[in-house]
This record gives sequence, C-alpha cells and structure tokens, in this order.
Amino acid sequence: MKKLLKSFVAISALSSVVIAPLVLSAGQAVAQPQKGTDASYVGAGIAAGVTNGGQDNDAANFGGNLTGRVKLGNTPFSARGNVLWNDQTSAIIPEVSVDVPIANRTNAYITGGYSFLDKDGSPSPIGNRDSVVVGAGVESEVANNFLVYTNAKVGLRAYENSPASAISINGGLGYRFR
Repeated sequence: MKKLLKSFVAISALSSVVIAPLVLSAGQAVAQPQKGTDASYVGAGIAAGVTNGGQDNDAANFGGNLTGRVKLGNTPFSARGNVLWNDQTSAIIPEVSVDVPIANRTNAYITGGYSFLDKDGSPSPIGNRDSVVVGAGVESEVANNFLVYTNAKVGLRAYENSPASAISINGGLGYRFR
C-alpha cells in the first residue's frame, strides 16, 4: 500500500508539471494567438539516466546529448535526431515527433523512435541495449536564433537480461538554423 501511495504521489506530481503550463497558457490564448515555434535547430546539453535495470553493468549514469530538429513543412510533425553519450558508449536515436504549440515560440512534443547503442552491454543514459524509445518534451525560443529544450525519453526493455525500461532526462541549448 505504501508503494502504491508513493507511485500515486509521483504520478500526480509529474502530471501537475505537465498539465500546469497547458492550463496557464489557455488563459493567454485569449490575449494572443498561440504560435509555437517552427524552428529547425541543433543543440547540445546534458543527459541523465535515472533508472537501473537491476543487473550488473546497467546503473543510472550521467552524460551529454546532441539533438536536432527539422520541421516537416506546415505539418505538426518533425524529424528529430539525438545522440546520448557517457564515458562508456553512445546511443543514436532517430525520432519522429508530433509538435503542439502551447505558447508564443514554445512547443510541447511527443516522440517515437529507436535507440541504437554503440556498444550493447555498456551502460548509456538510455539503457544498455538497443530499444524502442518514446518521449515527451518542451522547446522554446528564448532569444533570436536560440532555443532551450528539455525532454524525457523512455527506452522500452532497454536493459539486457531485464524487462526494465530506461528513463533519461535531457536538456540543453539549441541554435536555430532555419
């Protein structure tokens, strides 16, 4: 019962963090049209693996990320690419996203893709084996040609000899090229 209560509190807190900006921006929709951002950009930042698969050689770890987004015309879709790395290996993650404008120059997005590890069996911020990856994030233009981004990625069954999923929290600064 105690674990169930902790899980409920954690899910409620996470939901509040995700839902609050949507509710707050709804009030702003009357004052100004929601435009989002159509920026195509490249960026760099940090990557933190926050899970452990329960076996040797799969501990949570810290590293970096490179990311890129190319907006696909006037559709709500984008092609994205990510590289998450640490001192042992790297993961290349091509993704497609659905982008939702939530405020002026700001998008929320959900992604789907696949993680290809450089060295299976070596821990990365997104597990220690190739896996399907889903995620969600927010990106916002903060200055002329500069954006900040943050996202969470879940690698499904991303650990060898374990059914566990890997979670990575990423963020950084991007430069708009289009």
